Amino acid sequence: MNEVNAIARLLKPRSVAVIGASGDAAKTAGRPVAYLRKHGFTGEIYPVNPRAETIGGLRCYPDIASIPGTPDVGIVLLGAERAHLAVCELAAKGTAAAIVLASGYTETGEDGARRQRQLIEAAGGMRILGPNTIGLVNLSDNIVLSASGALEMDHFPVGGIGVVSQSGGILGALLSRAAPRGIGLSKLISTSNEVDLELADFVDHLADDPETKVIALYVESIRNPAKFRAAALKAANAGKPVVAFKIGRSEAGAKAAVSHTGALAGADSMYDALFRQVGVIRAQTFGDLLDIPVALATGRNLRGNRIAILTSTGGAGTLVSDDLGMQGFDTPPPDAATAEALRALQSGDHAVLDRNPIDVTLAGLQPDLLRGAIKVLLASPSYDALAIIVGSSSLAMPELMAGAIEDCLPLSDKPVIAYVSPHAPEVGALLTQRGVPAFAAAESCAAALGAMRKVGEWQAPAPADAARPTVPIDDIPSGSLDEAQAKQLFTRFGIDGAGERVVATPSEAEAAARELGGRVVLKILSAQITHKSDVGGVAVNLTPQTVGARLQAMASEVEAKAGVRPERFLVQEMVGGGTELILGMHHDVLGTAILLGMGGVTAELFKDTSMRLLPPQGGLRREEAIGMAQELKTWPLLDGFRGRPKADVEALATAIVAFSRMAAQLGDRLAEAEINPLFVLPEGQGVRAADGVVVLAG
Repeated sequence: MNEVNAIARLLKPRSVAVIGASGDAAKTAGRPVAYLRKHGFTGEIYPVNPRAETIGGLRCYPDIASIPGTPDVGIVLLGAERAHLAVCELAAKGTAAAIVLASGYTETGEDGARRQRQLIEAAGGMRILGPNTIGLVNLSDNIVLSASGALEMDHFPVGGIGVVSQSGGILGALLSRAAPRGIGLSKLISTSNEVDLELADFVDHLADDPETKVIALYVESIRNPAKFRAAALKAANAGKPVVAFKIGRSEAGAKAAVSHTGALAGADSMYDALFRQVGVIRAQTFGDLLDIPVALATGRNLRGNRIAILTSTGGAGTLVSDDLGMQGFDTPPPDAATAEALRALQSGDHAVLDRNPIDVTLAGLQPDLLRGAIKVLLASPSYDALAIIVGSSSLAMPELMAGAIEDCLPLSDKPVIAYVSPHAPEVGALLTQRGVPAFAAAESCAAALGAMRKVGEWQAPAPADAARPTVPIDDIPSGSLDEAQAKQLFTRFGIDGAGERVVATPSEAEAAARELGGRVVLKILSAQITHKSDVGGVAVNLTPQTVGARLQAMASEVEAKAGVRPERFLVQEMVGGGTELILGMHHDVLGTAILLGMGGVTAELFKDTSMRLLPPQGGLRREEAIGMAQELKTWPLLDGFRGRPKADVEALATAIVAFSRMAAQLGDRLAEAEINPLFVLPEGQGVRAADGVVVLAG
């Protein structure tokens, strides 16, 4: 069966079999039939229960074989020990998909895993949603294939937001939260255990769904990163933003790693990197999972950072202005022409219309004044969006207020949102249904506009750079390389290292220091001790006269702290005048990430990092490398902060691309790799790898 057709039949079936249906609508097994009828399903419903003749006035069938014809979808309400038998019979009948509600599968241990394997085998070519799912709801077509108690509600607004959740309970929560706010949804799907159909399958399908404008995701984990990447890019390229709330943000579960990079690149950071690269907007709170999509579903374009705030309650205007500022938005006063046009609307001197927030509190809620001010602000070249603060005065005549705002929407495609200051959910719902996303928290206004800005700024990834010749690496040994070997590998890929010599004795160290000239750094050379400074294995600012004695003292200090007496040392030129960064890679189930951050021994303390996942083929592009540098909080240090010489950002980008090519070529053989510090010298002087860690699998 065609995969796309199977999902289409699952979401919009003409006939539904309900296996294990009950005549008691108060029971979970009684809900699917009751809800199908309650919410207007017009197709055939086939209840299956050998102990009943009718359910809800419908003929009940003793078994699946007795059902006339082939149902498009089967809802399986049997327990985990018997569900696979029904799945097998539905598959034999040619059913497109089965929805399996039972729990007791992989989430319960080995016995559950056995039952899940049985389920997969029983399905054959038939698609499965679940198990452990609450089902799906297609509001666009009045089709509810679910046992969620949220469906007890009588009415749900229909709109352009599709929801895919890996939790059944969350599906019901979003459904019940959206309705009283006037937020219209299109499709809601609970994927749960994802034995077959998964998150990415439905993102891909909703990208083609004409009823869906925005896709909201509740994510526990992404099982197939490549498939998800392709689906998310498809949605983004179709102009359908994807908003994801990802749980599990704690770093407590991050794996211990040899390098600093492993500690910096936690699993949650990897999701951030993946989402950023495929255009997914990450919701920071659960509330954002509705607030952001309802703003994006308007389809309005935010082209800049300048927000006009029109308020009928002074304090609330300040609240919104403050939150917008925290998100990096500007709330400038109106330009002279806009201010003059606003003043012309006044009949007296009560309103304050020539500053931002534009305050009409003292003028009272006058629909004509409100309408006129909105028109002026939307036409103004000073503003990219409008936030309207709805105060208590609006409660007396919400229809007039909502109508005045709605009348102005066709005049511009700039975003218009509302903050409802009093507790008045019915006013918020009225505005939202009229096309003005309304929020009960000032922070939500800032989050919604911030997401609209990200959507406007996002650009689809450019094609990968032309393939480059591979670098010979067959002679590189396996295991943990010492620092000298690591930097030799970096050099092969085009990353310059600091001048250095390997020595074993004080006299060799003195000779090396004279040869290198100037001040030098002395380090132990060991593949076993990677954090050398922790055991006294690094000394700086040495001269040919002091390096020999320091070598002897270092050997004793390291032996005392690490239990191993070093036999080899590295004498390295002392690099100065540069900015210290860390450049590393990290493997994860989502892929391989390249990490750039503030370097040196404080790298883990400050955690100023930027990450990119490697594409399916090859390394990063130059534009991505420069973007990583610009995302750092320490970017001003590279860009000439307070008269500081500008750093060689072009050389840094070249090094990042080269490092990513190394990671791509070595693939799974490269267990860990890191340059820390990577000195970025002033413009025109390049970069220097001053220390490095490499661990290669056998």
